[in-house]
Amino acid sequence: MSTESRTAQLTIGNKVIDLPIHSPTLGPDVVDIGKLYGQADIFTYDPGFTSTASCESTITFIDGDKGELLYRGYPIEQLASESHFLEVCYLLLFGELPNEAQMTDFESRVTNHTMVHEQMHNFFRGFRRDSHPMATMVGVVGAMSAFYHDSTDVNDPWQREVAAIRLIAKLPTIAAMAYKYSIGQPFVYPKNSLDYPSNFLRMCFAVPAEEYEVNPILSKAMDRIMMLHADHEQNASTSTVRLAGSSGANPFACIAAGIACLWGPAHGGANQACLEMLREIGTVDRIPEYIARAKDKDDPFRLMGFGHRVYKNFDPRAKVMKESADEVLELMGIHNNPTLQVAKELERIALEDDYFISKKLYPNVDFYSGIILDAMGFPTAMFTPIFALSRTVGWIAQWKEMIADKNQKIGRPRQLYVGEAHRDYVPVPNR
Repeated sequence: MSTESRTAQLTIGNKVIDLPIHSPTLGPDVVDIGKLYGQADIFTYDPGFTSTASCESTITFIDGDKGELLYRGYPIEQLASESHFLEVCYLLLFGELPNEAQMTDFESRVTNHTMVHEQMHNFFRGFRRDSHPMATMVGVVGAMSAFYHDSTDVNDPWQREVAAIRLIAKLPTIAAMAYKYSIGQPFVYPKNSLDYPSNFLRMCFAVPAEEYEVNPILSKAMDRIMMLHADHEQNASTSTVRLAGSSGANPFACIAAGIACLWGPAHGGANQACLEMLREIGTVDRIPEYIARAKDKDDPFRLMGFGHRVYKNFDPRAKVMKESADEVLELMGIHNNPTLQVAKELERIALEDDYFISKKLYPNVDFYSGIILDAMGFPTAMFTPIFALSRTVGWIAQWKEMIADKNQKIGRPRQLYVGEAHRDYVPVPNR
């Protein structure tokens, strides 16, 4: 952040307030209103905090107009092409790409922490058999603080690192266990000889009665899904993790809070909503009807999986995800699937129709990730848990950064109060 002395002036009545202006490495300048209340007895009003920077960060940068996503300065397209998920995890956590020795050590530490405490198996059995996997994950991840007491002191750097490794290592195991529990199959233990995405796929789809071989194309696609969802700046769930962490809450509680926020259909549930929309449309011949509804301002129907709140151009993650989608669908040989045919036709229309182009409603990452996960055999209820285990490293990196930030305070947003003014209590008989 630039230390150049610049100010913006805010005039309130006859009073002029000088507000410092900070210049970031990338992105628009920021007006510092931290002392505005003390100087002028006034708040700002910004629903959703869409024009407010709540922190300094060196982790992720998004340029929505250019369609650009950078992890620690590296374009997501380069990382998706040349890197892999655990290397990206190291980058997000520690700020630099690892050398060979660092990568080997990091992968070993993650691999050797993938098992969960055996008593946690009993915790799963407390849920109804038809519980949504996200409900299970919120509870189990929050309960990790009851099983791993030696990594809950947020003031101890070593405990913070141990917690980070444990969360990255165990979230795929917990997500897979939640899935197995929901379909009535036995839990499958992790296997240290497999890489991170292959291990997760095996824990989800293997059964004790048979051998299971992970297809490398599916493993690569899962690795990309994890990588593309690893972090996305100060979104709702990341902000939730930071807000929870600002109180000094333990890391497991903070990540559980992030998972709870991610569950919302406007956030992590978007790819599930997209696939459900494709199934509602049903067949290609019904697409014009739904396109017309999407263009009708008076119709509440909206096409899911198109456009993005941040990206005003093409979602850079969608370009990479489309490649994986084509590879997976070719492998699975399901080109005649009605839902896939609807998706392909909608994609074609969105890239050619003037209405979509003018409003920049391009297919986003949720559009393609839902198709891939469905082709792999995951039910829609597992889409958001997979998002959660992928985003965990970003949440942890953001949480660690917040803990180390000397300017960070406990989160305490203000409000524009529009309720009743002062009223005197009236006894019940007099009402």
